[in-house]
Amino acid sequence: MDFLKLSMRKRCAFSSEIIQRFTVTSYPVSIKNRLYSTQKFVKITDVSPRDGLQNESKMIPLKMKLELIERLASTGIRSIECGSFVSPKWVPQMAESDQILKHILQEKWNDDDKDTTCPTYSFLVPNSHGFNALRDQLQAYKPSSTTIARSIPPIGVNIFLSATESFSQKNLNCSIKESIERARLVVNAALVANLQVRAYISVVLGCPYEGYVVPSNVASLAIELIEMGVSDIALGDTTGMGTKPNTLKLLKTLEAAGISNKILTMHLHDTYGMSIANMILGLEHGIHSFDGSVGGLGGCPYSPGATGNVGTEDLVYLCNSLGLETLIDLESLVQVGQWATQIIGRPNRSKVGSALLQKMK
Repeated sequence: MDFLKLSMRKRCAFSSEIIQRFTVTSYPVSIKNRLYSTQKFVKITDVSPRDGLQNESKMIPLKMKLELIERLASTGIRSIECGSFVSPKWVPQMAESDQILKHILQEKWNDDDKDTTCPTYSFLVPNSHGFNALRDQLQAYKPSSTTIARSIPPIGVNIFLSATESFSQKNLNCSIKESIERARLVVNAALVANLQVRAYISVVLGCPYEGYVVPSNVASLAIELIEMGVSDIALGDTTGMGTKPNTLKLLKTLEAAGISNKILTMHLHDTYGMSIANMILGLEHGIHSFDGSVGGLGGCPYSPGATGNVGTEDLVYLCNSLGLETLIDLESLVQVGQWATQIIGRPNRSKVGSALLQKMK
C-alpha cells in the first residue's frame, strides 16, 4: 500500500506537487481553475471503480479498489465514480462502497480551499435505501483536529433510469414511471443534503430487448430529471449500438427540446467500435463531458454481448490531438490502465493504452 500512503493525509491528489509530477503541462492553481471554466476544457469522468468492476465475478479486495481510485486521482482526473450503494445480493462487488466513502472522507481533502481542482468522488445509488446508507456515512464523518468540514472533497450522488420499459424491468425491476418516482425521492433528499446529482439514462441509443429507442422518449426523461434538480445527465449507450446517424438524431432531438449541452455527458460503450466516432460527434455538437473506464473495463449484466466502456485513455488521447485540455497526464493514465487490467486479469481493451505501452517499453 505504499502508493496509497503517498496520497494520504495532507496530500490531496491535486496538490501542486502532485500536479507537477503527473501532468504533461503544470499549471498554477489559478490557471487550472480558469481552464476548467473555458470551452477548451473537456471533463472526463472515470467510472472504472464502479462500472468497470461491478461485473467481475472474482472479488476484488478493498485494498485494490482504494488503490485504483488513488492512482486515478494522481493522473489529474477531475471526476471518479467510486462505487455503488446497491444491495450486495445483486452486485456483490460493490459491497464495500461504504468503506470506500469512509476512506475518502477520512483521507482526502484539499489543503488550499481556493484550489477547486480536487476531484469529485461520486457513488451510484438506486433508491432511497441506498441514499440513506450514503448519507449515514456522511453524517458519521467527524473531522479530526487537523481538518475542517469544508475541506472534504465534493461527493456526488448518481442515479439511473432506463429509456425503455424492458430494460427498466430487467435492470431496476420496475417500470419507467416507478423509477422516476424513486429517483425523485433520492434527488429531493440529495438536494436537501447539498449534494449534486447526476442521472444516467441507460440504453439511449439501442436496447438489447427492444432495439431502436425513440429519441423523444429520452428527451422526455431528461426534461423530468432537469425539473427535479439534476445537474448532469449522462446519456448511456449501454449496448454500444450508437452510430453517427442515430447519435446525431438523439442530440438534435435533445437540442430541439431545449436541453442545454452544458448539462449533458456522453457515457459510451465500445461494443461495436463506435465510441470515439460518437465522442467526436458530441464534441462537434458542443458537449464537453464524457465518461470512460481505464483499460476499457466494464460491461452490463443486463445487456448481453455488451463490452466495456470506452477507454479513458482513448478519450484523453483524442482531446490532446484536438488541442482540448483535460488536465490529465496521459502517460500516467496508461500505466494505471495497464496496472488495473493486470490486477483483475482482463485484457487491456484501450487501443491508445495498448499502443502507448509498446512505445513506453
